[in-house]
Amino acid sequence: MPLEKYQTWDGGQKLKSFLQTSAGAADAGKPVALNNSGEIDSSMLPNQLADTTTLPASENLAAGDLVNIWADSGTLKVRKADATSSSKRADGYVLAGVTSPANAMVFHDGAITGLTSLTVGGRYYLSATAGGLTIEASVPTTTGNLIQFVGQAVSATKLLYQPDTNPPVIA
Repeated sequence: MPLEKYQTWDGGQKLKSFLQTSAGAADAGKPVALNNSGEIDSSMLPNQLADTTTLPASENLAAGDLVNIWADSGTLKVRKADATSSSKRADGYVLAGVTSPANAMVFHDGAITGLTSLTVGGRYYLSATAGGLTIEASVPTTTGNLIQFVGQAVSATKLLYQPDTNPPVIA
C-alpha cells in the first residue's frame, strides 16, 4: 500500500512520505503514518509505555513466540515456552525473531500481532509445541502438561495477551 505524501518547501517544493517506523532522533519532527496493521509502530512510542524485559535468548526465537524466563546458573535468559513442562510456562512473548545468544525484548502485556489463522473471539492456550498457541478445543491433555490460558483473539492476526500466571498442571 503506498504511503501518503506531504508537501514541504525546505530547499524547494518536495513530496515526502510519512514515516511508519522511527530511526530515533534523526526522525524528530517528521509526520507519522500508521503501519500496515493500522497501528502506530512501537518504534515511535517511548519505551516506558511497554512492559518489557530484555534478556539473552538461550535458543533461536521467532516473532510471535510465547517465551519463558528462566535462570541459567544464576543468569536470567529467555527460551520458548512449552506446555509439556511446568517449568516452561509463558512469561511473555517476542515480536521480533532473535538468534541465540542475542538479546530478545520480551513483552509482558499488550497484543501479539502478525499471527495467522486465529479464530476471532477464540480463547488460546500455551501449546505443547514450543513457543506456540493452541485454541481452547485443543488444550494439552497429557499428565504433567500445563493448561495456561494466554489470551483471546481480537482478529485473525492479533491476540490480546492476558496470561494465567499460575496455570494448573494436569494430574
